[in-house]
Amino acid sequence: MKDYVLGGETVHAVAGVSLRIARGEFVAIMGASGSGKSTFMNMIGALDVPSAGRLLVDGVDTAGLSSDDLANIRNRKIGFVFQQFNLLARTSAIDNVAVPLIYAGLRGAERRARAEATLRDMGLGDRLRHTPAKLSGGQQQRVAIARALVTKPLMLLADEPTGALDTKTSEDIMGIFQRLNDEGITVIVVTHEPDVAQYAGRRILFRDGKVIEDEAVVDRRRAT
Repeated sequence: MKDYVLGGETVHAVAGVSLRIARGEFVAIMGASGSGKSTFMNMIGALDVPSAGRLLVDGVDTAGLSSDDLANIRNRKIGFVFQQFNLLARTSAIDNVAVPLIYAGLRGAERRARAEATLRDMGLGDRLRHTPAKLSGGQQQRVAIARALVTKPLMLLADEPTGALDTKTSEDIMGIFQRLNDEGITVIVVTHEPDVAQYAGRRILFRDGKVIEDEAVVDRRRAT
């Protein structure tokens, strides 16, 4: 449960939700604006804590953790991908990807080696020193995915990852998510696009802070 007090009134942003997302699943979280899906995403991403109840990430209850402990979980267990990429504008692709490794305590040479390897895995071996302004939208999102993966997280949490991309590029990005999921990474995508949700193996639909549907995706499509 997650409550907020707005204008003297209590808003139940997430209420009465009981879910289990198993390691290795590919889940799409859907719902209209104000449905609770973003609040739910913030809690499973250890960006916020529930007002009541329990929320376990890899067996650790985040409800009573300090901000430092939450940051540690985010850095070690969760990779984040956002709609607007959130890259450092004047920084090269390799240095953007290496940023999380600074907080992980890795030395400079090791940071750059791991960042380069992750970018090459994203098909960007020839774009290592390009700044975001010299990359297409799809390439910028690949850099963002590499940055999310460089710490070797258990879970990849993507918030509207195709919202700023054209259809073909969106299909390419969703194909990457599927490949990563096939390799064992838990993937959770927050989206309002039904076509994107069809790439997942499970769809969870929020409305008014509650889950109204939780079902397997029948036509789980594969990017070609």
